Amino acid sequence: MEEYWKAGISFEEYLKIAEERVEVPKTEADHEMMEYYKLGLQRMNRTLKTLHFDPLQYETLREKNFQGRILIISEAWCGDASATVPAVVRFFEGYNEVRIFLRDSDPSLINQFLTAGTQSIPKILILNEDFSVKAVWGPRPAFGNELLKKFKTQPDTYPREEFYNDLQVYYAKNRGTDVIDEILKLI
Repeated sequence: MEEYWKAGISFEEYLKIAEERVEVPKTEADHEMMEYYKLGLQRMNRTLKTLHFDPLQYETLREKNFQGRILIISEAWCGDASATVPAVVRFFEGYNEVRIFLRDSDPSLINQFLTAGTQSIPKILILNEDFSVKAVWGPRPAFGNELLKKFKTQPDTYPREEFYNDLQVYYAKNRGTDVIDEILKLI
C-alpha cells in the first residue's frame, strides 16, 4: 500500500489535473469525459464553498487519536467523488495526511476494493501508520446507497434522471456530514 500512497497526489494536484483535462484534453478518454470533468469541477467548487463540519466530529477525531493516513481512490469526473473528496480532504486537514490515487492511472489498486464487482469510486482507504489498511469506505454514504438500491429495484417508477437528481440534492444539502460520520465510525 505504501507504493500507492507514494504515487498519490494532493487535492490541489487533483483539481489541477481535472482543469487541464478540460482545457487541453490529451486523450480520447479526456475528450469523451470532458462534460463530466466540467460538472465535477463545478460540484467540487460548490462543495468547497458550502462545507460545514460539526465541532463534535472534530472532537470525535481527536478522541480517537488516529495517527494514520487517508488514501482516496478517485477520478474528478465522478459525481459521488465531487461531493465526497473535498469534504474528506478538508475535514482531515491539519489532522491526518490525505492523498488521492487516480483510479484510471493503475487499476491494480481499485481492483483490490471492488464494490459488487465494479470499480466504483470514490473509495476511502483508512491506513494505519505502517500503511496497512485499517478500513475502507465508499463509494457513497448509506443514504446514497439507499437511493441507488431504489433506482435499481424500481427503474420504471424511479428513473435514472430522478435518482441522479435526488443524489446530488442530497449531497448539496448534507454537505459531507454523513460521509465524515461514517468514516469516523471506521477509524
